[in-house]
Amino acid sequence: PGDKQLEPLKYAEVAVQASVSRRKAESCILGTTSLLYHCLAKGESVAFILSDVGVLLIEGRKAHMRFYPDFLEKMTGKKIQDRATFKVLQQLDLVVSREVPVASLAFTSRVVVFP
Repeated sequence: PGDKQLEPLKYAEVAVQASVSRRKAESCILGTTSLLYHCLAKGESVAFILSDVGVLLIEGRKAHMRFYPDFLEKMTGKKIQDRATFKVLQQLDLVVSREVPVASLAFTSRVVVFP
């Protein structure tokens, strides 16, 4: 709802940021979105690993974001110093360690991981 305008993706800008050709950037983006579409259409669970942020997990009609502790520290400006704080954040499903296998975050046994 609403009058939101879609803006076309600027492949040239993405290519410059990724240090690849425009053609390569467009090919990678279209390939990734196509694979994502097919996975979601089949009802498969997918996970996006966002290297400096965390993991976006999509299962069925639900999406859940879990953040890396260092990202939360950068955003809040506070150090997560003790294990108790980390445990609380884990129990709230807000944080995930980089060492945790992505497949272990999902309820299903199979997850397509997008690096």
